[in-house]
Amino acid sequence: MSSKIKILWYFIRLIIDRRNLILEMVRREISVQYVGSWLGFVWTFINPAVMILIFWFVFGFGLKTQPMNDVPFVVWLTAGMAIWFCFSEIWSGSTLMVTNNAHLIKKVVFPSSIFPVVKILSSLVSHAVFLVLLILLIVLHDMPVTVYFFQAVYYFFAMSVLVLGLGWLTSALNVFLRDTGQVVQLLLQIGFWSTPIFWDIQIMPENVQRILKLNPVFYIVQGYRDSFIYSVPFWQDWQWALYYWLAAAGIFIVGALVFRRLKPHFADVI
Repeated sequence: MSSKIKILWYFIRLIIDRRNLILEMVRREISVQYVGSWLGFVWTFINPAVMILIFWFVFGFGLKTQPMNDVPFVVWLTAGMAIWFCFSEIWSGSTLMVTNNAHLIKKVVFPSSIFPVVKILSSLVSHAVFLVLLILLIVLHDMPVTVYFFQAVYYFFAMSVLVLGLGWLTSALNVFLRDTGQVVQLLLQIGFWSTPIFWDIQIMPENVQRILKLNPVFYIVQGYRDSFIYSVPFWQDWQWALYYWLAAAGIFIVGALVFRRLKPHFADVI
């Protein structure tokens, strides 16, 4: 237990000590996305808006999906998509950040373990746009705006702990096994369709539901819907919360240990 506490404390101190470097890298990570673009930051709004419209048209009109528990399908869909695409962006981006920044790894003593943190913070911009669109849809459909919206902060933090562990694990492995990035993309595709983002988990038999809920991201997706749509407090389903935090903590620790073990060899391999 003491070694696990040391890992956590080391990571917290690293973020505090390197906060200026982290913020500078976040700024550069965001600005590089719009280099040479005429519309620049406007694309941050266009991309999620078009994505929502496409999925809404396909599933709402093409497949004639019915409202979910009297909730407009586009609102229900956007609540799940908002956190899923944030999770997906962070994990896939973190996996490649060590190899994509080989010049930093080779030339200086660089704290490469901050890469996933940079990716989490830089993703806040696009995630905030998703949330603005979600709240706008809620208002347009005359749905209540409640204090439970602030629970999204808790669920985002919970997602960050999980994706930090995953990011450390896969970014370290990707240095030695370059197929890791492709494996992550495959896992994200499987996760996208197996997580109830477009469909209601209640349509499945109970034994299948229990299996699907073992996916930690289900807790986050459902948590966003509980916060923005159903006004369910995060402590109500404490059994699944306990399971999630045990799983997330386990992945966090494994990812940290693997990254720390492989980090001294990065410069030699890259």
